[in-house]
Amino acid sequence: MEFNGDSYRRPRVPQAKWTLRFIGISVIFFILQNILGPEIWQYFAFFPALAIKWPWTLITSVFLHADFNHLLFNMFALFFFGSYLERLLGSNRFLIIFISAGIVGNIGYLVTASNNMIPAIGASGAAYGLMGTLSVLAPFMSVYIWGLLPVPIIILTAVYAFIDVVGLSAPSGIAHGAHLAGLIVGIAFGLYLRPYFGYKRQRDTDL
Repeated sequence: MEFNGDSYRRPRVPQAKWTLRFIGISVIFFILQNILGPEIWQYFAFFPALAIKWPWTLITSVFLHADFNHLLFNMFALFFFGSYLERLLGSNRFLIIFISAGIVGNIGYLVTASNNMIPAIGASGAAYGLMGTLSVLAPFMSVYIWGLLPVPIIILTAVYAFIDVVGLSAPSGIAHGAHLAGLIVGIAFGLYLRPYFGYKRQRDTDL
């Protein structure tokens, strides 16, 4: 039996194109932040008091980050959670989940912020959304903590959620409300998509 290019083609593997694009956009924004200074980028950060006046910041703030460590942590989470989820669900569904979780995360910050003139920036709410969706679709997927300790993603998500719930009662520089709101969005999408994409158990897939 023979195959030629016309009669046989390998199945296409979905690519994580939006995951990589979002990482690239965030890195570019971070560089511009440091070049232009707060006089410019503050108009793209999400201030709860200015949410109605500056509605675009519900999205643009997702791609801004406070410092290099903030950027690194969020991009690390976006790469591992996002690349897997985008390949599983396809780019369109991934895009909807990421943007929705980012926007609702900012609304969560608006509701819980102790000072409505302290801005929120970062992709944490969106990343929590991705993690929430994966926790429903592949709850036993192993995530390696510090590259050594395997933990089911559903356990990791529960621990982070507990920390954020506790953190709501202790105001800090962390937008716990944004994390929880983004997570709720992700879980909701996961429950909706589970009949089509959920796994009974992920034994061999690691992040």
